[in-house]
Amino acid sequence: MRASLLVLALFVGSSLALDCQEIDGRLKQIDASDGQVFGVNSEDSIYTRYGNGWVRVPGALKHVTVGPAGVWGVNKDNLIYKMIGGRWEQAQGLLKQIDAGGDQFIAGVNMLDNIFCLNRNPTVTTRGGTAAIPWNLLPGSLKYYSCGPYSCWGVNWLDQIFVMKGVTPDACMGSLAWQQVPGALSMIEVSTDGSVYGVNSAGNVYRRDGVSVANPAGTDWTYLSMCGKSKHVSYDLGVLWVISPEDKILTCS
Repeated sequence: MRASLLVLALFVGSSLALDCQEIDGRLKQIDASDGQVFGVNSEDSIYTRYGNGWVRVPGALKHVTVGPAGVWGVNKDNLIYKMIGGRWEQAQGLLKQIDAGGDQFIAGVNMLDNIFCLNRNPTVTTRGGTAAIPWNLLPGSLKYYSCGPYSCWGVNWLDQIFVMKGVTPDACMGSLAWQQVPGALSMIEVSTDGSVYGVNSAGNVYRRDGVSVANPAGTDWTYLSMCGKSKHVSYDLGVLWVISPEDKILTCS
């Protein structure tokens, strides 16, 4: 009980009830951007949303991402892949989680929770193969990292939340000064429009309010009430895509 009260105390803010509908399919992770939706299931099969159904994408990934930087993913061996011309091409490096939400740059974390990002030019031009890629190593340690148009957010092994400001396509490392944000989350996602959503260890979903170019860290958290618990979320074009602990897929607005 004390732990539950502590988690709630870390999120002093408003609440909002969402209208959620379960849709077809089962996924363990999902990502949405600019009208595209990709996800992977418990067997690492890859799917994309087409109309009112899911279309299987060749390959096997444990985490997939779509955004201004394209479609990328990592497999069970932490190998990195970029979709080029409808085919997966391996890119140099190792990551356990990857995010394409930045302004044409990639970011992610590896098995040791080291944080990396790749500036716009190599992100866009890499065609895979054996050519070295100039990954940038950021200070600190995070288990999940996600970027938007002007900031990147991450959470560490203690579920502490951090934001990196001053991020640009050609300077993806930003200011190199982490700002800790009150609260506790186990995963966090920044949308293409800069909106920030996350899930805590109790399966509750939160939205960061007041986020803007002038104030990338925002002001406070809003608890998003819905039926059941969540383990993963992604937001795009007014729709919050939610994955439940049972891998059910919900769309909420």
